[in-house]
Amino acid sequence: MPNKEKKGTNNVKEHDTVVTSPPQSIRIRVNGLWHDFKMEEDLSSSTTLSYLLREKLGFTGLKVSCDEGACGACTVIKDGKAVLSCMILAVEADGHDILTIEGLDKDDPVVEAFAEQSEPGYGTALQCGYCTPGFVMTTKALLDENPTPTLAEVKDGLGGNICRCGCYAGIAQAALHASEKIVAKGVKNDRKI
Repeated sequence: MPNKEKKGTNNVKEHDTVVTSPPQSIRIRVNGLWHDFKMEEDLSSSTTLSYLLREKLGFTGLKVSCDEGACGACTVIKDGKAVLSCMILAVEADGHDILTIEGLDKDDPVVEAFAEQSEPGYGTALQCGYCTPGFVMTTKALLDENPTPTLAEVKDGLGGNICRCGCYAGIAQAALHASEKIVAKGVKNDRKI
């Protein structure tokens, strides 16, 4: 089918498309520091954010368990929102701000609440610990958006994360205690800059 020329458009053909070339490099801010990567030299266009963070930058706190976005173990915070890093290409993070569990302060209310959780009747918020970084980061993003959630909102907010040890009651309590700590301290959960 021949291309038709539109009248009055300086002979621009109707079927012309704009083709953009892939970026030659990407720049990602991780835990407050900018990192530059050259495409095809440092990573390919199919490299996931989880691979980049773990294997190229050494942030092994995030875990890759299912590698298909079903468990939440690889959760990081991208521009203030919890995301599954195994489901995001590294090139999609170009120019964005990423926070991993290593970027949280040791006295972050969420970190403290998870470490302290061991109430009778609820149990611990962590047992083997494999899912813990994902739960901590998801809780952090949840409480940044809603510092005083109800138990139902916590359960809904953490619903995409799986704990194979079954510590859900303790995890929910840790999230509620983190909320209490935030309110008590008047902490504004800004990322480290």
